[in-house]
Amino acid sequence: MIRKITLGLGRHVSSMARGTTQVRRLLHGGYVRIHPSVQEALVEGRPVVALESTIITHGMAYPLNLSMAREVEEIVRRNGAVPATVGILRGQIHVGLTDEELEFLATSKNAVKVSRRDFPFVLSQGLSGGTTVSGTMIAAHKAGIPVFVTGGIGGVHRDGENTLDVSADLTELGRTPVAVVSAGAKSILDIGRTLEYLETQGVCVAAFGESREFPAFFSRQSGFQAPYHVRDEVEAAKLIDSALGLGLSSGVLIAVPCPQERAAQGQAIEEAIQKALSQARSRGITGKEVTPFLLEKLAELTDGKSLDSNLALIQNNARVGSCIAVALSKLQRARRKRNRPGREEVTAPQPVVIGGINVDFIAKAQNPDILGGGQTNAGRVRRTFGGVGRNLADCLSRLGQAPLLLSAVGKDEHLGSVLHYCHHMDMSGVLQLEGKSTATYCAVITSAGELSLGLGDMDIHQQITEQYVSQFKENLCQAPLVCIDGNVPLSTIQYVCQLAREHQLAELPSRLEDVVQAAVALACPLLAHLHCVVVTLGAHGVLLCGKSLGGSISLYPGAHEQPAAARLCAAHYPAVPISREEMVSVSGAGDSLMAGILAGMLANHDTGTCVRMGLLAASLSLRSYEPISPEISTSSVSQEQVKSRSWPEVKVWKMD
Repeated sequence: MIRKITLGLGRHVSSMARGTTQVRRLLHGGYVRIHPSVQEALVEGRPVVALESTIITHGMAYPLNLSMAREVEEIVRRNGAVPATVGILRGQIHVGLTDEELEFLATSKNAVKVSRRDFPFVLSQGLSGGTTVSGTMIAAHKAGIPVFVTGGIGGVHRDGENTLDVSADLTELGRTPVAVVSAGAKSILDIGRTLEYLETQGVCVAAFGESREFPAFFSRQSGFQAPYHVRDEVEAAKLIDSALGLGLSSGVLIAVPCPQERAAQGQAIEEAIQKALSQARSRGITGKEVTPFLLEKLAELTDGKSLDSNLALIQNNARVGSCIAVALSKLQRARRKRNRPGREEVTAPQPVVIGGINVDFIAKAQNPDILGGGQTNAGRVRRTFGGVGRNLADCLSRLGQAPLLLSAVGKDEHLGSVLHYCHHMDMSGVLQLEGKSTATYCAVITSAGELSLGLGDMDIHQQITEQYVSQFKENLCQAPLVCIDGNVPLSTIQYVCQLAREHQLAELPSRLEDVVQAAVALACPLLAHLHCVVVTLGAHGVLLCGKSLGGSISLYPGAHEQPAAARLCAAHYPAVPISREEMVSVSGAGDSLMAGILAGMLANHDTGTCVRMGLLAASLSLRSYEPISPEISTSSVSQEQVKSRSWPEVKVWKMD
């Protein structure tokens, strides 16, 4: 049975451009959890607004802090964006919190105030905490969220020229490209020096609304002008978009004044600030404890008026920030539409992979012999992510090709983990279905890494229909290569093959299952219709069957038809040697092999280099519990790596 089919744009592969589609990379690893609603919005390109959590843990008392957090998230939703409150729970960064998690932070007595410097310790100790402006910017940037809403940023403290007390928020704005929407800097700070410091850090600062006056948190007036001015969310979105487009490493600060009717009076708030500062100095309060103390004292000294202003400005910032995020998303979508494949300004079209996504449960026996008869075997069970289509797209993405994956998953308990694991891939073509189950696969493998038994629940693969795939017809016709998982419906395969014939795409099978003996005899009939057949021989390597001219078998048709002198030959490429101790699992090795070969083809390498890139990729996956080894990259699997190694001789013999 043909497990995968690959279609190549034979006449154009050799001249294709080298550009690849940029894929959003999310913060990954054991230290983070992306909420499924946030992950889904990011994958689909919908607007997301990041929100900080120190205002919950250190800014307000319970239960006001919890009701405020819920209200701010609801304001973001009402204005068309997805809220992503960032917090630390038990040593894990959470981008997007459930209501229970919000309540946990709101009632926590031991929450830590987490800035850039605090992450390593807090995570390593399994602590919980609220993220500051600095900490939230880091998480937002890693997650690909460009807009972050807060109350007010930190800055240069009064008497900062002597104490050197400068908030990490300012340096973070200078090195992290996130747009921060705030009510300026907190009025307890030295606003003038704060603006000077932001200028030094290269931060673009713009006042929002009709005035260029830089707001001072509780007050609409600070006595200082912002360098720039944007009148509404559209102008703000254009400003942010241009900053992101330039690739600057610095952020943008959009300063939104507190609503007029809720703003505190300048003179009254200044007198209260001076009293609060005096008390902080007399009590020896310094560092990150200063701001919470001052805000609490201000609420006390102003009979709650500063707290009313605080709530009003936070809610207003949430409204303005979510409108900016929506406008930015529309701007980016419009540009992607203008730059759709086929226009001259577009970089090279993406390869397309059509196939399944699985959640894999791999059980590896500890002992050499697996006991039957209902007995329990000692071993280790791991959850990984597989599926032929997903594996190919994963490996090609790691090799710099960024394919579009057309697949289907269920909106179930597995969705969030699948999207998070595949953060480095273009998942915009993955169908998410209500009432369907994401495909799961359970494999029992021996201690030597060989498959003993496999069970699959993969009905959802049948949802990768001809009707769904046809929505991406333009992508398919423009693609330099199209790879099809043989597990998708036959009608889908027939549709793509017909499309290939109509657009002069060449068909290449990439792997035949269960072919060890008589490989040449099995390949001969296929070669009457196909250009090349790749047969995997397990530990013995790869057999390449096809047309040879000048001693090399071609993987795909060239710019001209093969001369009549070309003959059918088989070439054996030995595998990269792997000891039994190194062998972990065979799962995904064949998919890695094919992706390595395809990456070589897309880079226009010769046949030998392409096949050996595939063998290198396969050898890395054989050593990994993951179907596609995280070690696979453009540096570990490359033409340079192939040339640096000593390879056994390739044996070639005639097939006709």
